[in-house]
Amino acid sequence: MAQFKHGDFSNCDAPHPGLPKTVTTLEIIDQIHKLILEDHRILAKSIAEQLGISCEQVGSIIHEDLDMGKLSKKWVPKCLNVDQKHQQCQSSEQLFEFFWRDPNDFLSQLVTMDETWLYHYDPETKQQSMEWRYSGSPCPKKFQVQKSAGKVLASIFLDQDTILLIDYLPKGETIKAEYY
Repeated sequence: MAQFKHGDFSNCDAPHPGLPKTVTTLEIIDQIHKLILEDHRILAKSIAEQLGISCEQVGSIIHEDLDMGKLSKKWVPKCLNVDQKHQQCQSSEQLFEFFWRDPNDFLSQLVTMDETWLYHYDPETKQQSMEWRYSGSPCPKKFQVQKSAGKVLASIFLDQDTILLIDYLPKGETIKAEYY
């Protein structure tokens, strides 16, 4: 208001003291893109430190100019081969036939069993597995990794109502017909 009283009718911003404003250039965008392609897990803070720009500017370039975002890997139990997938389909078809013979009593006749290795280690967290990806890219997959640290095999037997048995295989033993 005081400027108008003194005859300054300019509507342009005058330069302000303080930190210089950083301009987003194609060169900076390319540098950020290159850093992300070299390491999909790189942190925005690390990029900002390497290029000497603010984290906010890095985030703006990644999201708006490069159209990328960070996605967590999707946990999948196993990577099945073609034969294993075919065997899974056959088992499902047999269960479906069994169901149609007596749909009302189907679940009460089933006892299922699953085996799983319980490891003595902390798996990588979802936060640790996040990577920069373009929007619309498929979600990255992360297969379960078998660690050599201590582990125990748990066999779990269930019916429709409850867990019937959880058995831990003793160290050094293998599963054979006699064990079942």
